[in-house]
Amino acid sequence: MRLPVIKPDEMTERQQEIAARIAGRRGAVRGPFQVWLNSPELCERVEALGAFLRWESSLPLRLRELSLLIAARHFDAQYSWNAHVAKCVEEGIPQAAVDAIARKETPEFDKDEDRAFYQFCRELLEDHFVTDETFANALQHFGPQGLVDTVGSLGNFSMLGMCLNAFQVDLQAGKEPPFPDIEGYARRNA
Repeated sequence: MRLPVIKPDEMTERQQEIAARIAGRRGAVRGPFQVWLNSPELCERVEALGAFLRWESSLPLRLRELSLLIAARHFDAQYSWNAHVAKCVEEGIPQAAVDAIARKETPEFDKDEDRAFYQFCRELLEDHFVTDETFANALQHFGPQGLVDTVGSLGNFSMLGMCLNAFQVDLQAGKEPPFPDIEGYARRNA
């Protein structure tokens, strides 16, 4: 990691308060939270948003996990991918679809809802816009709240990927990268 981990005895009172809350909800302060604690107010807000999107969003859990993987792959955020890939499959996203996403190929899904979700996310991340047809299809499946939660998920998990990459949070140098086309992997792990 590019920044030193703030040790508990070096934390301000505010950092200790936030770290305790994170550890209580997530089991430990790890990964991006070790970075975000450098800005306690941002950390508190990002953690609250992430907690809502992961555990309380209107989207089914499998799609919450899928949105995390889609954003992780878009940003080549291997920490995030490795932390969530098994959960995504466990929640019902087919392994073959996950493998296709890792290869940056179009995945095949068993459910129309999952196809609509993936297409909406892909267009928004890659094209920065969503076609009327894709929007209408996703709206039919998820309603207004679901679409707003989807955009919130992609935004939050994109910020997560950028944080992980910019600060080189646990690039797992001893592990084979999960993405076959990562360029500069060795440079990032040097």
